[in-house]
Amino acid sequence: MSNHGSTNISVSSDARARRTVRAGMIAAAYAALTLVTLLFLGSLAWGPVQFRVSEALCALALFTADAVPGLALGCAIANLANIVLSGTGMLGMLDVVFGTLATALGAWFTWRHRDRPALALLGPVIANALIVPAYLPLMLQGIGYYTIPFTSIAIDGAYPAMYVFGLLATGAGEAVVMYLLGLPLARSLAKTPLSSQLEDGDRRG
Repeated sequence: MSNHGSTNISVSSDARARRTVRAGMIAAAYAALTLVTLLFLGSLAWGPVQFRVSEALCALALFTADAVPGLALGCAIANLANIVLSGTGMLGMLDVVFGTLATALGAWFTWRHRDRPALALLGPVIANALIVPAYLPLMLQGIGYYTIPFTSIAIDGAYPAMYVFGLLATGAGEAVVMYLLGLPLARSLAKTPLSSQLEDGDRRG
């Protein structure tokens, strides 16, 4: 009887370890992709118009719940690194806290609606469109930057206008990433053994 109990504890510990490793790998992939985007696309990874390629990894939440903490952790790490790279200072903590919240909520929505991928991937779009523009103008004004990209139109000092612009721009950028990159990624993964391994890991966990 005691041996059976010991075996159950061992299996449970192994399952937790696998899930922790899986979440850590997803976090590392998200952080790495974000930093690459920051280096090559600059403000397009965090500015008024965003195409954060790493957000496509939210599609992993279609396969495993471990993607939710993994993506949140990866986002926090990437946004902390961005404080150094972009020079946002303590204002960058707004992105660390609320940007991470947006990614976590979006990934959670994706997991909850994983049976309908097209709907599920709308979660990150809505979460980022609503949350990011609420703090981004404050952060960008702090470093003297809020001109609509590709134009000379400055809208700093007009928070409602900045929020509406940010909602549309952030939502559009996120939608492009999720549906042109994330959805094809999910469909490709669904045809590989990796999708089964992720799902089996959830069942064992």
